[in-house]
Amino acid sequence: MEPLKGLGKADRERLSAVLRATKGTVSVAQAAEVLRLPTSPAAKILARWAKAGWLSRVRRGLYVPVPLESRTSDVPLEDAWVIAAQLYGPCYIGGWSAAEYWDLTEQIFRTVVVVTVQRPRDRNPTIKQTDFLLRSVQEKALFGLKSVWRGQVKVDVSDPTRTMLDMLSDPQLGGGIRSTVDMLKNYLKSEKKDLALLLEYASRLGNGAVFKRLGFLLEKFSPADQDAISQCRERLTTGNAKLDPALETDKLVTRWRLWVPQRWLEE
Repeated sequence: MEPLKGLGKADRERLSAVLRATKGTVSVAQAAEVLRLPTSPAAKILARWAKAGWLSRVRRGLYVPVPLESRTSDVPLEDAWVIAAQLYGPCYIGGWSAAEYWDLTEQIFRTVVVVTVQRPRDRNPTIKQTDFLLRSVQEKALFGLKSVWRGQVKVDVSDPTRTMLDMLSDPQLGGGIRSTVDMLKNYLKSEKKDLALLLEYASRLGNGAVFKRLGFLLEKFSPADQDAISQCRERLTTGNAKLDPALETDKLVTRWRLWVPQRWLEE
């Protein structure tokens, strides 16, 4: 744990200028622009400020300011969404993290779900005491998003319908099929419900398993939505999918070309 150390007048003025010109994070390129220096000396200055405890290093070349009230630079991330946007952009906050934001769940998840066009090696990084779960998509899949303000920074988050689509496409983004279904039920009961948009998004995403899972779940938990159920039937693709790839499945529901655990048929 690095204790905070004093700065001279020149350094204080420089640091103040850099912090005024940046929003939430400080990169070498930003510091170089503000200080009108080449990147190499700007990087050395940031490293020196970090060593003195006024900045905290997130990764090479990227820092966050340390709150004045902190006695150490070893601080947790003030806003993980802002850091995710800086590290993994183009990206958006999705899965259970977006579901929490849209009040589709009362569960509290410690890990932040980030959907990115990047292909990071580490899909489960821990940064400054915050865990992340990363999923990669093609850039054309960046649709159904809302920009929200986090302090002075805009961050993209999947809208409620895109959030449901992603969890139906990959139930692990919802914490598994059980919690995904709970969120789907909340979605269906809320003013955010838009099954026509969900079907449109699903066609655009092009994952046939979504129609199989959604049709099966609507038939089971919301049978009144006959139009959406019929459209799912019309859009069934060939081959069989699993209700949740992480679960053992032993029964094939031929109507939906979907493998499900026996207990799901008994409930």
